[in-house]
Amino acid sequence: MTETMQAIKLSGPGSLDALAPSEISKPEARPGWVRIRIKAFGVNESEITSRKGESSADFTFPRVLGIECVGIVDAADPDSGLRPGQKVATMMGGMGRSIDGSYAEYTLVPAAQVIPFDTDLPWEIVGALPEMFQTAYGSLTTGLDLRAGQNLLIRGETSTVALSAATLAKDMGATVLSTTRNPNRIEWLRERGIDHPLLDDGHIAGAVRAIVPGGVDAALELVGMTTLSDTLAAVRTHGTGCFTGALSGTWTIENFGPLGFIPIGVRLTCYGGNASDLPAEVFAHQLEGIAAGRLTPTLAAVYHGLEQVRQAHSDLEAGTTPGKHVVVLD
Repeated sequence: MTETMQAIKLSGPGSLDALAPSEISKPEARPGWVRIRIKAFGVNESEITSRKGESSADFTFPRVLGIECVGIVDAADPDSGLRPGQKVATMMGGMGRSIDGSYAEYTLVPAAQVIPFDTDLPWEIVGALPEMFQTAYGSLTTGLDLRAGQNLLIRGETSTVALSAATLAKDMGATVLSTTRNPNRIEWLRERGIDHPLLDDGHIAGAVRAIVPGGVDAALELVGMTTLSDTLAAVRTHGTGCFTGALSGTWTIENFGPLGFIPIGVRLTCYGGNASDLPAEVFAHQLEGIAAGRLTPTLAAVYHGLEQVRQAHSDLEAGTTPGKHVVVLD
């Protein structure tokens, strides 16, 4: 007899009302894959895009959404080195896009994208981390090669990735400048350890260079192509700008020409990685930092049960509270 589980599986694009749990078949274990009993997952902007049917070609319906989760190994290939009962995290790798994701009691993912960990932190804290810490860490290391003592500009600071990047960059020994379009969040950012919060009116290069006259060593672009040129203008010669996200929704530039757009001598890179870019030892270091109070993830809200995913989507779309929205399955 086929085992079943509760999940939110969409047959096509839908409104918030489509986010209703139903009973579907529990994924069957198979060689090279790991079945995880899900304990918590973050809710992300890309999942809202997918729900609306606005994702790129790698996304298909029907689909269980959810690009990340943390939980406990339920079944694993013996060759994976993982064992039932072990705490693990997973993210990306097609989750919630080309394979079923985390809006469910169980998910089945390739063993290569599973990160084991051991911590006593509550599930809602750990559940907030995988995608935003992986993206932030990959951007700072692979994208920017950030070093202790350098200056980092983050464009789009109150997004979850930006807040994580600021936390990790400070832990690495960098000085952080960050932007917000909301004047009421300037002091909020300062309280979270940002060295130089900046009000973003669309043109912040001058304000950045008033603080760092020669330009910053590194800049992380999360707003998109609408601000990238101005962001690069704040970077020093031989410094680096990394394009990681587009909160504005603008991913491309028509008739792009490097001359005139990229300042002479400034390097432009990009980042978009997978679970393999967050090694287990790095994730363990991050968890230890949170437990010790050195790193502080920002949670917007915690929801309990699949029935509250609809509310999580609604709150994330409203954008009134910065930080990660996390669903815990009790």
